[in-house]
Amino acid sequence: MEAGAQTIAIYVDADACPVKPEIYKVAGRHRLRVFVVANSFMAVPRDPWIERVVVSDGFDAADDWIAERARRGAIVVTADIPLADRCLKAGADVIGPTGKPFTEASIGMALATRDMMEDLRAMGTLSGGPKPFSARDRSAFLQALDVAIQRLKRAGFS
Repeated sequence: MEAGAQTIAIYVDADACPVKPEIYKVAGRHRLRVFVVANSFMAVPRDPWIERVVVSDGFDAADDWIAERARRGAIVVTADIPLADRCLKAGADVIGPTGKPFTEASIGMALATRDMMEDLRAMGTLSGGPKPFSARDRSAFLQALDVAIQRLKRAGFS
């Protein structure tokens, strides 16, 4: 069952998400629904508030599934900047796994930086990926998730 209009739901772009255990723990404490979205089977806890969603392996199928459900009262966890942009436009709160919230004010620069880095990699000027995920990133994520949940609860969501 999908989350109702006044409930908080967490949508996880799960394929490469390093903070799934933290999301499960926080959601359990707050009794929030979690949708773990991937294009292949992924083990998730057998808790009634956690739902595994396996989408087709089509291009952006997981992103499309999440974006179609993004709304005010939803928290989307993703490192995918174009998905973050789509979800922000739908009114959702969006947090990267490192704890960096995406906002209307920051998404334009994030998209521009992503495009520039993609161009540099294509030209061979830049190699490698993001820096390794750290304990500090995990802590920042937990704090950002808590802030988003508390803000939504103050706004009348449960």
